[in-house]
Amino acid sequence: MNCTHCDNNYKYKCPTCRQPYCSVACYKIHKENPCAAPTPPQTDKSDVTKKSTYEYEYPTEDTVPLDKLRLLEGSMELKKCLENPHVREMLKTLDKSYDPDSLIQEYMTEPIFY
Repeated sequence: MNCTHCDNNYKYKCPTCRQPYCSVACYKIHKENPCAAPTPPQTDKSDVTKKSTYEYEYPTEDTVPLDKLRLLEGSMELKKCLENPHVREMLKTLDKSYDPDSLIQEYMTEPIFY
């Protein structure tokens, strides 16, 4: 995905509409016109009932339960790990990757994750 204004590689996403942009200049151009958060797809009542029964829409064998994920919010160990610039750079690269599965396998061999 590239910057929506100049077609360069993007580094950032608009916090409101999630459109990619590459620089402050492109962000200023983007903000000249008001943007809005993407609208969620409309669902009928049967979908709402079905979603409330399950934690995830498409769970897999690797899906982590939401209660376990919520425990991470207060994890000081995780917060300390995320202070590491190398870890943050890996996460940015992973977010932009076209093949995140293989990349995460590579990253998990990093000594910081032992």
